[in-house]
Amino acid sequence: MTSKLILIRHGQSEWNLKNLFTGWTDVELTKKGRSEAKNAGKIIANLDFNIDIAFTSLLKRAIHTLWIILDEIDRPWLPVTRDWRLNERHYGALQGLDKLETTKKYGEKQVHIWRRSYDIEPPPLLDDDERHPRKDLRYKEIKNLPTTESLATTLIRVQESWDDMILPALKNNKNILITAHGNSLRALVKMLDGISEEEITEFNIPTGVPILYQLDENQKPLSREFLGDPRSIEEAMQSVANQANDN
Repeated sequence: MTSKLILIRHGQSEWNLKNLFTGWTDVELTKKGRSEAKNAGKIIANLDFNIDIAFTSLLKRAIHTLWIILDEIDRPWLPVTRDWRLNERHYGALQGLDKLETTKKYGEKQVHIWRRSYDIEPPPLLDDDERHPRKDLRYKEIKNLPTTESLATTLIRVQESWDDMILPALKNNKNILITAHGNSLRALVKMLDGISEEEITEFNIPTGVPILYQLDENQKPLSREFLGDPRSIEEAMQSVANQANDN
């Protein structure tokens, strides 16, 4: 028996719009972001199968995207698991900085390395920085919180979430919806498709566009499909490529 897995990057956030490094900063969806989530829900509602369980991060842009989708598919009662390991990549001391101004300060080459290399981390937050995640109540029980991350270290925690929670549900023949973030979803795509380190850093995931995986009885991908109008998807992916909004 096969299972279905849908991945969705949250709708456009306020800091996506402002072109700021976001990471673990908890920002809200824009009006456009809510519309993207609503449209994703309409697409999912028209599929020929039902979602059984949902997973999301501890960041409200992903949580609120999920709420909107669950309303659209008329399944607000579905079991939902929130897991910090599905959070966006932590951008360290870059969080809250304007991407253009950061490029002017550090140079295009250095910023590109921080953003698009697979295993190089931005400068970390200091322990007394107000942005440090240990100062946030939602993470008070979590040890060894990151103060900066690369895609490689993000993948480690996403893999743990997959092994602990998501994979067992798939083995139980559940159809799963995950609303998360550009880099945590990149990590999942790399794990599922075996994409190389070089290719995954350039794999763009547009906001609010469902990615449907058909999985075999061993939870291996049979197919991967972006759902929706192919023209709008192409435009969205080109927009992401142009703006490089990783958050």
